[in-house]
Amino acid sequence: MDAEFLAIALIWYVAFLFSTVCHEAAHALVAKWGGDLTAYAGGHVTLDPIPHIKREPLGLVVIPWLCLIASQGTSLFGWGSAPFDPYWQIRYPKRAALMALAGPVSNFLIALIAAVLMHIGISAGVFTLTFSPVVASTAGGFLDGAAMFLSVLFILNIILGVFNLLPIPPLDGYSVLGLFVPERTYLQLLEFARGSGFSILGIIVAYQLFPHLVRPVLSWAMYLFMLPLVP
Repeated sequence: MDAEFLAIALIWYVAFLFSTVCHEAAHALVAKWGGDLTAYAGGHVTLDPIPHIKREPLGLVVIPWLCLIASQGTSLFGWGSAPFDPYWQIRYPKRAALMALAGPVSNFLIALIAAVLMHIGISAGVFTLTFSPVVASTAGGFLDGAAMFLSVLFILNIILGVFNLLPIPPLDGYSVLGLFVPERTYLQLLEFARGSGFSILGIIVAYQLFPHLVRPVLSWAMYLFMLPLVP
């Protein structure tokens, strides 16, 4: 492993950890607002990564680094989670659906903020528009790392947001269905997902469908990002 690989891997990992912690903290915060203090009591309404890592050390540290090292920085996989009271979810399905929606929304907000910062950098002449990554810096050093970090944040959070909105258990999108279907139907869907052992199959199906969905979404997001920069 050379220094360049370690630098790139570290940028991807920090972006992943920050984005995932924001995602889970958003779940925890909206659950608290909705009356479920489970995650709040566990210290998960925070951007401090330590409580989240203690809950999911494999998903937030071990597996991501194993993927980065094994793939030489071309693949990253991991996960986080925030605890909640399943009986609260049954009593307040709409609140629970909003809690589920909060995670992907946080990812899209991060992507938006990253895009705004990249635009500011380009307008100031600090960054240069490229295609891979989205922006780069000719100054090198810290600014080069900052440009790549913002590009990774932009792309990674669109991926995380879209993936988690797939309406397949155990992803957030399945719980978000509670905002659109009758309460009785939603409770039946929750019971099916809990009792059928469908979650593993759901993850397999999601990973099969996701590449076909994320490519056009990423292309559309890149187009929206670059459109204001075209003379």
